[in-house]
Amino acid sequence: MLNEIRSNVTIIEVGPRDGLQNESVILETEIKYNYIKLLLESGLKNIEVSSFVRPEKIPQMQDCSELSMKLADRKNENLIYLVPNLKGLSLALNNKVKSIAVFTATSETFNKKNINATIEESINRITPVIADAKSKNIYIRGYLSTVFGCPYEGKSSDETLLNLCKFLIDSGVNEISLGDTIGAATPLQVKHIVNLIKNNFDLSKFAFHFHDTKGMAVANVLTAFECGASRFDSSSGGLGGCPYADGATGNVATEDLIYLFDSMGVQTGIDINKLVKASRYILQNLKKESTSKYFNSL
Repeated sequence: MLNEIRSNVTIIEVGPRDGLQNESVILETEIKYNYIKLLLESGLKNIEVSSFVRPEKIPQMQDCSELSMKLADRKNENLIYLVPNLKGLSLALNNKVKSIAVFTATSETFNKKNINATIEESINRITPVIADAKSKNIYIRGYLSTVFGCPYEGKSSDETLLNLCKFLIDSGVNEISLGDTIGAATPLQVKHIVNLIKNNFDLSKFAFHFHDTKGMAVANVLTAFECGASRFDSSSGGLGGCPYADGATGNVATEDLIYLFDSMGVQTGIDINKLVKASRYILQNLKKESTSKYFNSL
């Protein structure tokens, strides 16, 4: 199947933010901090930590400032914080954050329900955020949701995807994460999207963010990898979920991706045993089971 085996891939761990914000339990800051420390000890270098959002909107992230200050002395890792607007950016900058993420979607309906804005309004909202962050040499990640399907509109538009990618890259975003928000992607669709991106942009600037709702996430990662992708989002223990998809099990588990790439001799720089230790710690504090096939096989 594989035409070309590359020597390494980059994993972006999203459990502390994308995973925990979907959990009903609100954890103490010290527990989150210990969890992130364990993730770092496993060899993960790129971790989405939290988000500077209004506490009443996402109470699970209400301690973002405190958490960022506790991690401020980390110099050799890329610790990413989601910011929705200029106010969020101001808080991030006050806390000496070095990497941020902004977000929009390819679906008008999803954007309206998720952030109460049209695509155009969301672009207008994040444009000054990107410009200000870029002027201060902040690393900027751009999230695009509903790339592989929308729970309200169905199939997503290739034209809209390309236009949004062009906007983000032209604006100075360092990396774009393409999201399978409801876990509806299939390998053939992934091949189409990866080739579409590769034919129009530098593929190395793109990461792929798959959910495992229908059990296809690992197959989709493998397909994207075969097509040339080398950056993938995942969540330790499979933390998270999607409120827009019935039965959604959340992000693809980091353990399952590490097992996949280890089996092919592809370097991730991550110790799977130490990663399992981090997942076990956070799952015990959440009092929940893992969706990771690898984790549950131990």
